[in-house]
Amino acid sequence: MFLELLLVLFILSFLGTGALNIIFRFLGKRGYMGNLYEPVRGGTPRAIGIVPFILISLFLPAGYNNLVLVMGLCALVDDVMGRRRIANLPIEVGQLARGIGMLCVTGLGYSLMGISSILVALLIQPMNIADMQPGSAASGVIIMSFFTILATLIIGVEPVAQIPAYYVPLLTLVTCIAYAPLDFSGKIMMGEVGNHTFAIALGIGYYILGGFVGTLILFIVTTALIAYIRRDNLSRFLVNKLHINNPTFGDLFMDVLTGGGLGDLFRKIILRQRKQEVTDNLLISFLLISLGFRRLLYNPYSPNLERVVEKDVRTKPADLRRLN
Repeated sequence: MFLELLLVLFILSFLGTGALNIIFRFLGKRGYMGNLYEPVRGGTPRAIGIVPFILISLFLPAGYNNLVLVMGLCALVDDVMGRRRIANLPIEVGQLARGIGMLCVTGLGYSLMGISSILVALLIQPMNIADMQPGSAASGVIIMSFFTILATLIIGVEPVAQIPAYYVPLLTLVTCIAYAPLDFSGKIMMGEVGNHTFAIALGIGYYILGGFVGTLILFIVTTALIAYIRRDNLSRFLVNKLHINNPTFGDLFMDVLTGGGLGDLFRKIILRQRKQEVTDNLLISFLLISLGFRRLLYNPYSPNLERVVEKDVRTKPADLRRLN
């Protein structure tokens, strides 16, 4: 029964993604899609991940599907509104919608997963960073879903509400594989609605597999995997844009974990205008650099930032996260 359902969902995800790409591209070229049509790579439809969002939110087990539904709807607001600011406040509509969605996932998920719901909500950050490069988010979802299925079968996890434990990661895997071909070719983007959906679905699968400990371990593994997949572009980004020279893997990991507008907003609130130096002249400082503390403590709002960049062999012309 599950195999027949998953086959149908694969077909729906594949055909729906293709159809929505055609519609968004047609309307986008005529200027009707606003933020849902990015002017990169010759024009790229955004938020095509709404297709797997609909399917996953409909076919996840009861209760868990509400987490995807509320996060996906908030993420769709983020996609549509983009970087519009709220009056004179230092926050964007999209950031606010994302933050509300994360709080809702944490609150609604607590009765299902306890404090693991916090980690599940936080997974949207790494997946959001991954979606800025073609195929990266899809690669992460496919690899981690496959691993979760395999681990679930090897360990022999008990069914959840009479549904096999491997069903959630298998549903995530099937819908992502069907969606992925156009993403790998750089012709579409998941958008916030897509990458947030997959993040929550992955997190639910992690929890079913191993509870809080399993969720925490796989949260770290997912973040490290995305940092590895995006290592070249992220290294150039850290050098060219943040002036962090000779980035370590810790810097890349921390950028995936805490980068982006929401992370920088928290840095602004916590650090205000302070600039925290991390140098490598002491053993403890060397360890902090290796662990990515230069990126963690980087405050883009500090007026004291140095704007001189040392030459780095990886430095190339301006290379924003989402353009390559």
